[in-house]
This record gives sequence, C-alpha cells and structure tokens, in this order.
Amino acid sequence: MSGEILVTERQALGLDEEHLVSVQGSCKIHPLVSAPLQSLAQQCSAPGCRLAIASGYRSFDRQLAIFNAKARGEREVLDDRGQVLDMQRLSPREQLYAILRFSALPGASRHHWGSDMDVYDPAAMPADYRVQLTLSECVPGGVFGDLHCELDSHLQGSDFYRPYERDLGAIAPEPWHLSYRPLADAYVKVLSRDLLGDCLQSAELELKPVVMRHLDDIYRRYVQLEPGSGSN
Repeated sequence: MSGEILVTERQALGLDEEHLVSVQGSCKIHPLVSAPLQSLAQQCSAPGCRLAIASGYRSFDRQLAIFNAKARGEREVLDDRGQVLDMQRLSPREQLYAILRFSALPGASRHHWGSDMDVYDPAAMPADYRVQLTLSECVPGGVFGDLHCELDSHLQGSDFYRPYERDLGAIAPEPWHLSYRPLADAYVKVLSRDLLGDCLQSAELELKPVVMRHLDDIYRRYVQLEPGSGSN
C-alpha cells in the first residue's frame, strides 16, 4: 500500500466507529483491511481450514467496562498458568499489571483501530465447542493448530503480522491476534502518551491513580511494545 493513511485521534482511542465496515456478520473492521483480509483468508483455505474473526473492533466504552470489571473483582483475572488470581492479596500496582497482562487499558487497545482482530477456525470446531482463545488451541494438535500452521506460512511477506507473537515481559503471547501493519502503524503514531493520558484522566477508570503514576511505563511497553527489564 502506498501513500499516507489518514487516521484521527478519536479513532485511535476507540471513540469513533463511523468509518468502519461490518464483515462476517457483526464484526467491524477498517475498510482498508477488508480486501487484504479476504486475500489472506483465501490463502488459508486448505481442506478443513477457514479463517474467521472472533473479535474485531472494540470501543473505548467496551474496553473500559472489561477493565473496570476486572479491577472490581467482577470478572476473573488469570495468571500465566490460567489460574484465577486473588486480587485482594495484590497491591494496586500488582492488580494493574495483572490485568494488563491479558487486557489492554481503554484507549490503548489495538482493537480500537479496526486494524486488529482475533481469529479462529470455525471449520475445525467440534459441535458445541466454545472458542477460548488460548495457546493450547493454537499449537500443533490444538483445535486451531492447522489454521495457525497455515498462518505461519502465509503471514510471511504479508502485511498482516502477530504483534503479540513473543512474550516481551508485558502482554502475554496471543498468536490468534493479527494486525494489519500499514494501518496499525499509522494509529501507533497518532496515539501519543499525552493523548492517552488526557483521555484516561476524564474517564471513570478504576485504579486511575496507579494507572496515571505508571503511564509512561505502560505506554512504552504496552502501546509501543518495547520490552521492559522489570517485572510486572
């Protein structure tokens, strides 16, 4: 893709979805992603394989509700072993980073942009199977293992990539999360630390004092995806 991609601050924060298009039913993505995604899906169409979107665009308000519910103990927060954490035994800072391991801050989620999506393979699912979006589903022998083998081949040379393919010490690996790089890169440039901070200051956000205290670190490691030397 050539030429500059124009994106807005409100789009970057998940506050504007007027520009998006619906695909595969109710999933919304950016219109620039539609044709490249269809092409990738056609490439990943070996017998028994079908690339589908489990989650596309997610609004600021939706991400805020997810984050706040976890901070309040209304939704489970898991550790890396999949065990439920006792959030009451953690400090506010530990609570924050435990949530961020698997769920983005509102305003900082790549799902706000319409460039990113979680994918799965409905053709491989047994009857009544519920998509979990876990690592065990994606490895060889997992229910979506064949799809991810296809993706391993076809993502090379593609404009799609896995931003959370490796564990850099912040966000847990998510091989099912695909990003359309030309568009995502444009949004990363727009989503500055100050823009995010101003938005969060005016939001009804749980753990806001600790979020704002650590916002520089969060922005560097969870938005810019730079590895950190410290622990969560």
